[in-house]
Amino acid sequence: MSSDQPPQGQPPEDDPFLKRPHDPTPPPGGSPYDTPPTGGTPPGGPPPGGAGGTPPGGPPPGGPGGPGGYPPPPPPYGSDPYGSGGGYGMPDPLAGMPPLADFGRRLAARIIDLVIVMIPLFLIQLAFGTNRYVVETDRGEDVTEVITKSYSGTGLAMTLISIIAYIGYDWFFTRKDGKTPGKKAMGLRVAMLNDGSVPQSGPALGRAAVLWLPTLVCCFCLWPLAIIVSILVDKPYRQGLHDKVAKTVVVTAP
Repeated sequence: MSSDQPPQGQPPEDDPFLKRPHDPTPPPGGSPYDTPPTGGTPPGGPPPGGAGGTPPGGPPPGGPGGPGGYPPPPPPYGSDPYGSGGGYGMPDPLAGMPPLADFGRRLAARIIDLVIVMIPLFLIQLAFGTNRYVVETDRGEDVTEVITKSYSGTGLAMTLISIIAYIGYDWFFTRKDGKTPGKKAMGLRVAMLNDGSVPQSGPALGRAAVLWLPTLVCCFCLWPLAIIVSILVDKPYRQGLHDKVAKTVVVTAP
């Protein structure tokens, strides 16, 4: 190795990033830009290597995709370069997955699951004699007193049991294979939107909590209606509010 080193603080002469100023004095016979580089091609002449335009040694490093060896231009805005129908230059997350479940089958599956959980809860309610969902009111009572009665004593205990039962039921079967008994009966399953896999414990729990907690605590009629409307109006994945939170979809399954 040579011991000759450039002066400290000064880049070597062969530094490719060194900016060299143009010579302001034109050479005899015209501008310095009129003189082609040594061994090159005069302006307007054919490229080296013949009429085919391919330089000796193969195509340029950029590849044959575009003019001058540069990569081809990007596809037009809104087209799908992957051919999967996603649009906006992005692949469709549902590409390769089974078809989305229709609303009728989803509703039937939910009713089956509701009945499966409701029957043992009803038997427990009879055994304890609680009036969790039936509150007798006297004239003159305000809403606060009615709610206090509903969520005190055995009513509160039944509320907690119901929350554990409904959320635990949905969480367990969703994380197991994406199929609650109702969904299995209707040929459906829950899948992650990004890759179609079975939801892990976290997404499955979040999905179940958003689905059941508001219903059991405060919005017995309004929240299920909001879930139904969200499924019907969502395009293109038919996600309910609980699906949005967990990033899941419901698809058909064999």
